[in-house]
Amino acid sequence: MGTGRLYAAVAAGGFRRYATYRAATAAGVFTNTVFGLILAYTYIALWDEKPHLGGYDQAQALTYVWVAQALLAVMSILGGGFENELVERIRTGDVAVDLYRPVDLQLWWLAGELGRAAFQLLGRGVVPLVFGALFFELALPGEALVWLVFLGAVLLGLVVGFAIRYLVALWAFWLMDGMGAAQLAGLCGIFFSGMLLPLNVFPGALGEIARLLPWSALLQKPADVLLGEADPLGTFAFQGAWAMVLLAAGRLLQTAATRKVVIQGG
Repeated sequence: MGTGRLYAAVAAGGFRRYATYRAATAAGVFTNTVFGLILAYTYIALWDEKPHLGGYDQAQALTYVWVAQALLAVMSILGGGFENELVERIRTGDVAVDLYRPVDLQLWWLAGELGRAAFQLLGRGVVPLVFGALFFELALPGEALVWLVFLGAVLLGLVVGFAIRYLVALWAFWLMDGMGAAQLAGLCGIFFSGMLLPLNVFPGALGEIARLLPWSALLQKPADVLLGEADPLGTFAFQGAWAMVLLAAGRLLQTAATRKVVIQGG
């Protein structure tokens, strides 16, 4: 089997794996929809007071809410992706088996993550967005090209998110238990991705810094592309630059880790 076909098979396996969790998917759709409703009415109250808060009108703000809910599981901002499994394999020493495989460790996990994200986009992302469009006035584009560009931004955002979580997971080689680092990174993701509020709303220097951090590539950048508030090429350049930097950093940390492997319990 060629290398490309191998990673495609890993991605397909990741898709099938999460497709088996039907009850969890249904529960996730329900949770995202309820959380979306809470945020939507909160945003309505905020935008009634300040109609152009963050440069959005109310329809754009509500669109942002439901796009964020559609992408929440895709980007694994609250966890549930590959990182917990990788940390556990490092802790138990099972990662030694992974390192002996004739495949690249980073690309192996990235392929699986792409498969997982594809399922989450279809399984948990579509329904909340459709629900929001049915019950609220949203500013969704009608052009297919805009949606394709949006999906491109989602893909690049996913790679950035993977690269962040891969870096965090690899610290388990030294920390033995990477959950603390993962929780800290998760808090940064919640705050700096725009999950709770658009980063455009953040005041002054805080907003400028937040928009430059890699977490903004996960939700804020794709949402702004869909809303027509961001230049797609500039967005792709921003996301691509962060993806390359973080993937390269992960590669360096992986190399260092394989030279200094400390296996706990085996």
